[in-house]
Amino acid sequence: MTDGRTIRVLVVEDDPVAADAHVLYVGRVPGFVAVGKAHTGAQARRVLERTPVDLLLLDLHLPDVHGLQLARSLRAAGHHADVIAVTSARDLAVVREGVSLGVVQYVLKPFTFATLRDRLVRYAEFRAAAGEASGQAEVDRALAVLRAPGPSALPKGLSAPTLERVSVVLRDAEEGLTATGVAEAVGISRITARRYLEHLVETDRAARHPQYGTVGRPELQYRWVSGP
Repeated sequence: MTDGRTIRVLVVEDDPVAADAHVLYVGRVPGFVAVGKAHTGAQARRVLERTPVDLLLLDLHLPDVHGLQLARSLRAAGHHADVIAVTSARDLAVVREGVSLGVVQYVLKPFTFATLRDRLVRYAEFRAAAGEASGQAEVDRALAVLRAPGPSALPKGLSAPTLERVSVVLRDAEEGLTATGVAEAVGISRITARRYLEHLVETDRAARHPQYGTVGRPELQYRWVSGP
């Protein structure tokens, strides 16, 4: 069963073991449900004929068709599901071609659950955006949600992989965490954890407030504030 807020995902992956893993990953992300899996382009078409799908988690190298050819044929047939492409290829010409076919993100193999979870959460944020933008800046912010922060966008001394790990830990903590709690969960120092947390606050992806009730100076509690 799904509701209007649940994003329905079809996993299209020729490797059965990888397909099962991707279905499991999708099911672990709140707001998403895997409604099926297909190992070929032909199987994907058959599933789409009978099952509503919002998002394809699409391997580009299928045994019977290239993933982008499948995406093109689905568009021509009136299917409007978005696509997150899963591939080991790093050909930027393929990336450019995919943009016009509804490919909203690329995930390079091999990837971790945390990586896919981050992309799905960003997609859900983008999809949830509604109403009329107040100006160019708001349009830019809506589009930027889809993109993971790159090294050039981070302050000196911060790395994108560690920022992703801190973000995932904070998102999973419904009641929030202190810098000490994040440090223990990620395996970094408290000072380093606080630098990443403060960056998330400065970029409006987390909020902080004092945690009272302990002896001495209150410690800051951080909570994730941007999500589906």
